[in-house]
This record gives sequence, structure tokens and C-alpha cells, in this order.
Amino acid sequence: MAEKYEIGSVLTGKVTGIQPYGAFVALDEETQGLVHISEIKHGYVKDVSEHLSVGDEVNVKVLSVDENAGKISLSIRATQEAPKQEEKPRRPKRQNNTNNKKQEVEDTATPAGFNTLKDKLEEWIEQDSDRKKLLKK
Repeated sequence: MAEKYEIGSVLTGKVTGIQPYGAFVALDEETQGLVHISEIKHGYVKDVSEHLSVGDEVNVKVLSVDENAGKISLSIRATQEAPKQEEKPRRPKRQNNTNNKKQEVEDTATPAGFNTLKDKLEEWIEQDSDRKKLLKK
């Protein structure tokens, strides 16, 4: 089987069966392979039978050959050019509301009772000198 079907080769086959997970494609009278649902076309495939029917002739690319299990993995998608994706316009980054609220709290906290360490240090020195004065009396 490996001598006959090389990985990467593109062949023409006929769809012989459809399952929810993919389609079976006959490569010759004795050999068939499976095209997994993810390899049918570019993009999302919900139902294989919407894209393929028994008897359809399709071009397939050989993805892998497992001689021990007698399985050949095929891809229709690999024989087609990938569609060009439209570039979506970029939206400006949205700022996180929790960060904005936190920033607002910090901004309002400073003048309304929060002292910097420098201010606190001056206050503590003043309190210390007041205590020393009280102790001397």
C-alpha cells in the first residue's frame, strides 16, 4: 500500500460512503481512505452530506498511510487554496472598568485623609516632640 500511495501525492477518487465524522473515498477498486470532516474544506463543516455525496469525484491529498491498520488518511482541503481572510478593522483597546474605579478611588483618597509618608513623618516628629515636652513637665 505504501509503495502505491505516497504521502503528499494528489489523486482523484470517488466518494463511496458518508459518515458523521467524514467521507470514505475509493482510490482504486481495492483501496479506500477516509477524509475526516475537518479535512473536507477550509472553514467549519457541520454536516458532511452538505458538501459531498456518494459518487462524487474528488481530488484528495494523501496525508498518512498506516500499513499495519490498512488505513489511509486523505484531505480534500489540502488540494484547495485557502481563502483569503478579510482583515478586520482593529478596535481600540477597551479600558477595564475595575482599573478605572480603582484609579478614581486612589485619586480621591489622597486629598481626603490619606497622607504620604513624608507628611506622616513630619507629623510623627511633631507628636514626639510634644510628648517629650509633656514628659519634662
